[in-house]
Amino acid sequence: MYDLLTGPGLWLSIGICLVGLFVRGVFYVKGLDWQLDRVAYTAHPKAGIKGALRSIFFWILPFGTRSWRTQPFMTVLFFVFHIGAVSIPLFLPAHNIILSEKLGFSFFSMNQTVADVISWAVIVSAFFLTIRRLILPEVRILSTPYDYLILFLSSAPFITGMICRYEMGNYSIFLIIHIICGEMLLVSIPFTKLSHILLFFLSRAQLGMDFGIKRGGMKGKGLAW
Repeated sequence: MYDLLTGPGLWLSIGICLVGLFVRGVFYVKGLDWQLDRVAYTAHPKAGIKGALRSIFFWILPFGTRSWRTQPFMTVLFFVFHIGAVSIPLFLPAHNIILSEKLGFSFFSMNQTVADVISWAVIVSAFFLTIRRLILPEVRILSTPYDYLILFLSSAPFITGMICRYEMGNYSIFLIIHIICGEMLLVSIPFTKLSHILLFFLSRAQLGMDFGIKRGGMKGKGLAW
């Protein structure tokens, strides 16, 4: 089972994830309105690119936007969770061993103690993000079982990974569960809200281009919008 999951299973889950994200990206771009969006973007690429990069930069910068600054606790949880969700799968030493053995390449491996701290931080952040959905009326009213499922899918690999790390149960069984959780997460990315891994950057770029060109960015420069 381990060989199956870390061999064909790993290739399949990564393939579904990457191809699915590519398709989502293509459909996003094709979905832009020719009259309202692409005309302006094509006519003024310099201002559009500047606005897109500015928008992405300030939204991936902790407290870089007013929205981040108005909710400091949420901002910390959000960035801790996402930094861990990106760094642990790519830079955990044990993961890099599997990548090297099964795929023929690996990334930089972080210190194991640092990885442990980040993993626990992700789990704690996921817990508080769940509590936030339960207790804040303005968030609870918008939350559905689907949203809790996404949180579970995102945090399950970390929870099972820490169980394996500290050998809290049968290591072999939990290792298989951990790998299955990780690959389920990869497969689900293109088909769920987790596709924001890509669509966040596309949507922020579009909004940045809008503001950089059509919504005041080129004010007074003869722009028709």
